[in-house]
Order: sequence, then structure tokens, then C-alpha cells
Amino acid sequence: MEITGKIIVVLPPNSGTSKSTGNPWKLQEYVIETIQDTHPRKCCFKVFGEDKIKSFNIKMGDQLTVSLDIDAHEHNGRWYNDLRAWKVGPIPERAHEDLSVPEDKAPFPPIGSPSNDAEDLPF
Repeated sequence: MEITGKIIVVLPPNSGTSKSTGNPWKLQEYVIETIQDTHPRKCCFKVFGEDKIKSFNIKMGDQLTVSLDIDAHEHNGRWYNDLRAWKVGPIPERAHEDLSVPEDKAPFPPIGSPSNDAEDLPF
């Protein structure tokens, strides 16, 4: 699954030691907000591994496409989703073009544009 959006939250990294192997681990969570939807949605995802955290170099405000693996696990009778990023990259140029609204479809005329309908105002 891929999500394209803007990073709006960078949470502090977590680290620890695996109980089963004794190896250290590190993960960091981020919140991305979709930018192409009429109603933007937010998604919290994880990057697992210090090497991936460094190579992805995700910062607040970055506009990215994030490829995610989705999994769920059960704990004490409750289920929890786990969204892990396996690939992060810039938004393709084509997607940037899709974000702009054509002037004739905009909900309001551009600021400073002359209006031919000035005489038709109801007030």
C-alpha cells in the first residue's frame, strides 16, 4: 500500500533490547496527512531499524510517498494494526501537478482578477 502526503508529526525514537535475541532495536513513528484527497486523512506509521531511519531521513513538512506493509497482532484479546514503511521517496512530479486546481474549476476567482459579474451582485 502507498500513501502520498505531508509529514505533520515526527515522534521521538524508541529503542530497546530484544528479549529473545539480546540485540538492540530502534524504531520511530511518523504521522502523514494525505494531500490529494478532498478530505485529508492522517496515518501513523513506523520505521523499524536504525539504518532505515537514517536512510529515509524523514523530516517534519516533507512531502513523500510512503510504501507500507500492513499487519495486525492480538494482545489480551484486542487487535492492533501495525503499519511499517519499507520504502520512502519523494512525490512523483506527476502527483504535484494533480494537486493544483484548474482556474476554471476553483471555488473562488483568483485574487485580483477582474469580475464581469459585478453588476449581478445581490447586494
